[in-house]
Amino acid sequence: MVIRHFRADTGAELLAETRSHFAGPKTRSCKGSASASWRLEQQFRAYEGEHLYGLGQPQHGQMDLKGVSTTLLQQNAHAVIPFVLSSRGYGFLWNNPATGRAEFASNITRWTADATGGLDYWIVAGDTPADILRAYAAATGKSPEIPAWALGFWQCKLRYRTQEEVLGVAREYRRRGLPLSCIVIDFFHWTRQGDWKFHPEEWPDPAGLVRELREMGIETMVSVWPTMSASSENYRDMVDAGHLLTTERGVPAVIPFPDKDPFGAGFFTYYDAFNPDARDRHWDIVKKNYVDLGFDNFWLDACEPEMRPAHPENVRTALGNGAEMLCAYPVLHEERYRAGLRAEGRDGVLLCRSAWAGSQRHGVILWSGDVWSDWDWFRAQIPAGLHAGLSGMGWWTTDIGGFYDGHGGSEEFRELLIRWFEFGVFSPICRLHGFRVPEGVPPPEPGAKVTYGQDTFNLFTSSGGPNEVWSFGQEVEEVLTRLLSVREALRPYLERAFAHHAETGDPVMAPLFYHFPDQPALFGEGRAYMLGSALLVAPVLEPGATCLSVALPEGPRWHHVWSGDVFEGGSTAEVACPLGECPVFAREDRLDDIEAAFGALNASRRQSRKFN
Repeated sequence: MVIRHFRADTGAELLAETRSHFAGPKTRSCKGSASASWRLEQQFRAYEGEHLYGLGQPQHGQMDLKGVSTTLLQQNAHAVIPFVLSSRGYGFLWNNPATGRAEFASNITRWTADATGGLDYWIVAGDTPADILRAYAAATGKSPEIPAWALGFWQCKLRYRTQEEVLGVAREYRRRGLPLSCIVIDFFHWTRQGDWKFHPEEWPDPAGLVRELREMGIETMVSVWPTMSASSENYRDMVDAGHLLTTERGVPAVIPFPDKDPFGAGFFTYYDAFNPDARDRHWDIVKKNYVDLGFDNFWLDACEPEMRPAHPENVRTALGNGAEMLCAYPVLHEERYRAGLRAEGRDGVLLCRSAWAGSQRHGVILWSGDVWSDWDWFRAQIPAGLHAGLSGMGWWTTDIGGFYDGHGGSEEFRELLIRWFEFGVFSPICRLHGFRVPEGVPPPEPGAKVTYGQDTFNLFTSSGGPNEVWSFGQEVEEVLTRLLSVREALRPYLERAFAHHAETGDPVMAPLFYHFPDQPALFGEGRAYMLGSALLVAPVLEPGATCLSVALPEGPRWHHVWSGDVFEGGSTAEVACPLGECPVFAREDRLDDIEAAFGALNASRRQSRKFN
């Protein structure tokens, strides 16, 4: 039997299984696995001319998933949300939290679950991509209204080591008159992995810290990992209660990672988010040591859960073998935080490194993980953010400047940082973060790869170099300061875009074809995108670029926001792109949506551009 899926109104075929030979591989096949479950393969036909999008947040840099083969396993920078949007007019959710693979070859589409108890997928039809994604949002949940402060500028680095250091940075932003909405406290502010509390010597008054920052109009976010080491004060209780992930032999599933007090080699494991009692126990500790002190916003790092090496088939959860379940770990972890915050009347947000189907309804900002500070990884962030939006995650961000290997004294890195900052300003969430090479380490020779020994480049025993907007020289500071004013001008426009996302499920940051679905030429476009319904953004993705050609969608005329020049729809605009000005166009039939910000953007061109 071959299962085929049709539109009820037109009878058009949307998706069909392959018809297998009686002696060959079956369209649906099950094999025994190491657990009591089965390894499942499901095959569908491949259609000529079909384009596919979504699947969470991949880092392969491809806008069209056709031709892509990928692992269904949550990993740092690779978030798995098994929903795919097709240009044939359907959306497909592989409703299975098992690890596995998804393959979109020219001859076949194949979904694989490494261990599962059954076949479960969901299909929806729609005339446009918006129809499909709105139906997906209605089925899996819509994002809540985002707090207005979250649309401002976020300051973050690995890592601020003390309470006084955080306050000093915040005060300096205010002294310089620079906008700052949120400052983030990274990992190792704690005593030990799994204590889930501040180190009292380094952070003597966390409640006072939150109060002073709020008096300055700045929100605070704190990083809490779902991890625990054997030296934690909570370890024995969690082990005895069966609240930790284990191997199939029953001992804790561990990965090598340092602990604190003292620093050094160590191991940690994860609490079992599939166990509701374990979720409650974890939240109770977090509530006591963070929420009750005034913290509303949490950075849920490492929530894949990250395991190195990754052997999900040797992990035991409260609901079964890890190969059956692990992809859903982040959404259960996020759900408990959201429920706990709402029970306290808090309207906080969660910054998460991973997500699954439905994560968006828990107030989750997905960020693209610990990516390298180079141009290849920067280019990959645009399709990564677009795929995330087409997977339901309208709240999205990236580490401006990249995470690894950025050297503040390198001219090459400074150019990359500015271009990434331009992209960040025109992204849903604008957040500067990274582990900059520590001060005192000489910059590399031009064109050379950044490589530093672990003794120098140690994220555990020291903080990275400075990462504030004034940390990269006066010329860079002037450019970034102007870009911050642009972000502030955009905030009313972004508030409307986020409100529309909460109401409908439409992405805040979307590929061009989402807004112009009747133009097939746009289906492969993955460099330019729409921010809200009125702004077309084309990030500058090559070093040394001074101008850029941008193919504009047909239909409305387009206003170049920096110069005011007007271009016909369907034309190619060649515009200057000096540092601090990636090409941005406002569609003429939406100028009312962007009028106030459009004036501010246009006026900002008259400010100093000495860096160029």
